[in-house]
Amino acid sequence: MAAKKPENMAFEAALDELDAIVNELESGDIPLEDALKKFERGISLARNSQLKLTQAEQRVEILLHADDNAPLTDFEPSHDE
Repeated sequence: MAAKKPENMAFEAALDELDAIVNELESGDIPLEDALKKFERGISLARNSQLKLTQAEQRVEILLHADDNAPLTDFEPSHDE
């Protein structure tokens, strides 16, 4: 089964896979070529996870600083939801 693209994975699933990759790389028991592929996958997972975390932080910031007197607007979900 092909691995999901990191951008299509849930944040928690990406972290779980990243943790498994780190453990595997730290063991040092895999061939160099496989280690490089796993490292590349890990970098991709980390970057996409950081992006999702940043987006979540921005949403929380917006909610915390929302003006109670601001006019209501229609909700427009992002393409990620």
